[in-house]
Amino acid sequence: MEPTFMNNDSVVVFKLAYGIPSPSRNSFLLQWAVPKRNDIVIFLHDNKIVTKRCIAVSGDQLDFSTNSGYILTVNDKNIFLTPQEYEKMNNYEKVPEGYVLVLGDNLSDSVDSRDYGFVSVKNITGKIISR
Repeated sequence: MEPTFMNNDSVVVFKLAYGIPSPSRNSFLLQWAVPKRNDIVIFLHDNKIVTKRCIAVSGDQLDFSTNSGYILTVNDKNIFLTPQEYEKMNNYEKVPEGYVLVLGDNLSDSVDSRDYGFVSVKNITGKIISR
């Protein structure tokens, strides 16, 4: 998430931002909110805690173009894709229900939804609210 957060930065995570997670970590006992665009969320991916910015939520339109490279346009933001990322994502017209699209702030070095797909809202374990 550089330059927003640097390695070893301390952050404050609001673990109840979206609800009370169940002990199994793949659902909520009680859910009262979902991530919004621009929220910086944490979730588990490959048994690691990951921090990414939510750039699209369920139902947001996804527009793909191959006119000048592989480009995903979402919420007026153009995101350049590799051919592999394009092939993985271009079958979607919208962000699926119950999922979000997350990206790192340093797009050239980030491993994010372009690589591993949409993130289930049920897997999001908190929201970063400050440094």
